[in-house]
Amino acid sequence: MVILDGGLSNALEDRGHDLSDALWSARLLRDAPSEIAAVHRAYYAAGAMVATTASYQASVDGFARAGVERAEAERLITSSVRIALEVRDEFPGRLVAASVGPYGAMLADGSEYRGRYGVSSQVLRDFHGPRLELLAAAGPDLLAVETIPDTDEAEVLVDLLRELDFPAWFSYSIEGDHTRAGQPLTDAFAIPAIPQVIAVGINCCKPTDVRAAVQTAVAVSGKPAIAYPNRGESWDAVARTWVGDGTGPAALAPGWVEAGAKYVGGCCRVSPDDIQALATGVA
Repeated sequence: MVILDGGLSNALEDRGHDLSDALWSARLLRDAPSEIAAVHRAYYAAGAMVATTASYQASVDGFARAGVERAEAERLITSSVRIALEVRDEFPGRLVAASVGPYGAMLADGSEYRGRYGVSSQVLRDFHGPRLELLAAAGPDLLAVETIPDTDEAEVLVDLLRELDFPAWFSYSIEGDHTRAGQPLTDAFAIPAIPQVIAVGINCCKPTDVRAAVQTAVAVSGKPAIAYPNRGESWDAVARTWVGDGTGPAALAPGWVEAGAKYVGGCCRVSPDDIQALATGVA
């Protein structure tokens, strides 16, 4: 089993950073890259085998809204991989996954938890294609296509991954046995069953939804599963904060592994301490 890292944004907030603007953690690629490196280092030290880059919210379109020119935006997106690779080199045998968040993340209105953006597949292709190329060219070990809420967006991304021919994992954001957009997981998990995708699964969902989804992912895709839920809290897109109670992944993770998860970690609100507990509990 491969231990993944946890949430980047909460770890940065714990270090005193305000991530309430639309760029979220991607802002620190410009303003405090050493802090991103420090979080990667903390997760590796906690036992994570994979660091996920600070590119989830990073896009040319998103940076443009913040007044960043295209060339600088492309440099910042690429730098997310460079930062992680430099830290990885301090920890032999570890990996870097370049995060590819959904179109809705750029909108910064919570729509990555709803999907069905009301835009064409060509708009989605034009948004994702150049960013995928930038991230792959920066030399990560793989791409982390994550928090995808919608099979429409999944189909576009899978076509692009096939054309790019670069290894990736593919992870949906879900609610129960459906995507966040309401499509059955039995349909959703069939879409990324291509050679370039090494694992199929879920992230940023309730920990209690994981085991059944992992079983479905393995049965439908024929691939190892990936599972990295949040703590079970809910995202308030207006207040831009997480609300409710939650728990780390360590207690439930053995059941996920039994169900077929090969890659296990955490998403929003999961900390380096949680990952350390996970690594210790499933070792």
